[in-house]
Amino acid sequence: MNNTKVKQYQVVAAILFRLKTGCQWRQLPMKQFFREKYQWQSVYHHFQKWCKDGSWERVWQHILNKYKNLLDMSSIQLDGTHTPVKRGGQAVAYQGRKKSKTSNMLILTDSRGTPLACSDPVEGNHNDAFDLVPTVEKMIGNIQSSGIATDGLFLNADAGFDVKDFRGYCYQQEIVDNIDQNR
Repeated sequence: MNNTKVKQYQVVAAILFRLKTGCQWRQLPMKQFFREKYQWQSVYHHFQKWCKDGSWERVWQHILNKYKNLLDMSSIQLDGTHTPVKRGGQAVAYQGRKKSKTSNMLILTDSRGTPLACSDPVEGNHNDAFDLVPTVEKMIGNIQSSGIATDGLFLNADAGFDVKDFRGYCYQQEIVDNIDQNR
């Protein structure tokens, strides 16, 4: 971290502020987080570095592992989100039914809505079941890497996830699928 004497927790706090507020990187209130002179570009550099090297993923897995006793794993919920993206990005494409450019991702939560895993953003004009098995397989793998057992889980999902291959995957993983039937 440059030659200044900033602490990593200060950089993390600035990154979390940016993610929570959605402000531009250059608009970070640097004096709020750093007593020493520090540049927003350095905060952005650390964010990108930690994204690429898997640091955020490891932190998330550590948090899940440490607090897994607080999760309600009596059932898990699978759902997708299609977020309109106004200024573009790496995983953005036109989504016909949203009539805009969107970025799509899947999210797995415990029965209280606590996020357990999410997929990478995906571009394209497709539904939630697109590339479903490999996507959920990776998400389940991340949960397992957190020390959370997944066999015997009760998975709720809407009819958009009623895909034969996905039901087969759940069966193989000993996950009980409660998926509405898609007519």
